[in-house]
Amino acid sequence: MAHVQKFINNNQRMLKKTLSYYIMHITVAMIVAYVVTGNLLIAATLSLLEPTVQAFAFFIHERIWERKTFSPQKH
Repeated sequence: MAHVQKFINNNQRMLKKTLSYYIMHITVAMIVAYVVTGNLLIAATLSLLEPTVQAFAFFIHERIWERKTFSPQKH
C-alpha cells in the first residue's frame, strides 16, 4: 500500500490532469456516439470504453515525455 501512496503523491498533478482529460473525453465521445448511432446504450458503452483506454495511454505518454530530455541536434 505504501508504494501506491508514494506513486499517487509523486504523480498527483499528472493524475488530476489525466482525470480531467478522461471526463472531457467521455463527454465528447458520448455526444459523438449518440449523434452517429442514435442509441443511448451504445453511446454510453462506446464513450466509456474508448476514453478509458485513451486515459491510460495518455498517462503513459506523459510519463515518457516527462522523462525524455531534448537536446539540440548537431548537423
